[in-house]
Amino acid sequence: MTDASLRKDSLSRAERKDLTRHALMQAALTLIAEGRSFTSLALREIVREAGVAPNAFYRHFRNTDELGLALVEEVGITLRRLLREAREMGASQGSTVRRSVKVYQEYVNANRPTFLFISSERAGGSRILRLAIRNEVAHFTNEMAQDFRRLGVFPDMPTTSLQMVCGLIVTTMLAAAPEMLDLPPEQALLEAEMTDTFVRQLRVVLLGAAAWREPSR
Repeated sequence: MTDASLRKDSLSRAERKDLTRHALMQAALTLIAEGRSFTSLALREIVREAGVAPNAFYRHFRNTDELGLALVEEVGITLRRLLREAREMGASQGSTVRRSVKVYQEYVNANRPTFLFISSERAGGSRILRLAIRNEVAHFTNEMAQDFRRLGVFPDMPTTSLQMVCGLIVTTMLAAAPEMLDLPPEQALLEAEMTDTFVRQLRVVLLGAAAWREPSR
């Protein structure tokens, strides 16, 4: 018996189940990284890549769309946590913007297949996944607005306007992801220029927000 088999046998049923679920999700991302679109993936390809039996898939997901929903949820939870931590570090608004951009860039670069999936499915593919991504964007926007309110950013701004501003920030972030993914490797100068452009874009949004006044009705 191999060491891997011994380790697997020593795991609890719940731990083995989590490992299989993770393997299925990673298998889909591996295939996407090879140039496949998520909607083109067949269940048999995913289980073959994951090294599990087809029946194992149905213990975790009813279909491939449900697997896609799990991927959307996972990236939303992780990215919200990372950016929340970046905002909590304090300092000036300018440094917070740059720090948040760097956190976002690092996360995109470390999770390229995930963002290839998000970028592709946000614009096309399954309606179920488009709605799920839209829901994550709304969740992201609302959480950012709550943090801004708690941290005293734009304290006098009405909630609806604050959510609008945060929505513009999130949309700008999503639009930047494909450009980050297309950046050639080992191009430090290009990456620095992209970072500066991204930071300036977000600062323009924030400067516009500072000058925003609710129109009279």
